[in-house]
Amino acid sequence: MSESTHDTPLSQRRLRTWIRLLRLTRSTENHLREFLRVNYDTTLPRFDVAAALHREAAPLKMSELSQRLLVSNGNATTVVERLEKDGYASRTPSAEDRRVVMVELTEKGRAWFEELAAAHEAEVDKLFASLGHGKLDTIRKMLHHLEGSQDDKNG
Repeated sequence: MSESTHDTPLSQRRLRTWIRLLRLTRSTENHLREFLRVNYDTTLPRFDVAAALHREAAPLKMSELSQRLLVSNGNATTVVERLEKDGYASRTPSAEDRRVVMVELTEKGRAWFEELAAAHEAEVDKLFASLGHGKLDTIRKMLHHLEGSQDDKNG
C-alpha cells in the first residue's frame, strides 16, 4: 500500500514528511555551498552575513547581526573578520558605546554581494525549475500553516 493511504499511522506519516523536508533542505544547502565554493571561492556563511548586511542601510551592531543569523557572536565575528580582510566589510566602534562594534559592507562588498546574490538566485531558480506559480503557492501556504501551528505550540 502507498503512504498516501490512511493505513499508516499519522505520526509515522508526519515523521516521514519531516525527514523528506530535512533531506531536501540539506541536499539543496549542500548544492549551494558547493556552487558558491567552486564558482565564487566563498562560503555559505559569508553569503549569509553579506546578505544580512546588504539588507541594512545603516551599520549593524555585531550582536544584532549574530541574532539575525541565529549564530553566536564568535561565529559572526569570525566571518566578518574574513570579509573585512578581503575588503568587503568594515568594523568601527560605536560612537555612543566604544564597547559596541558596528559592521557594514564596503562599496566593494556591496558590488561583490550583488553579483553573488544574482548568481545564487539563478542557481536556486534552476534547482526549483519544476515549480510553477501554482505549486509554489501551495508550498508557501503549507509552510505558513506549519509555522502558525509551531507558533501556537511555542507561544
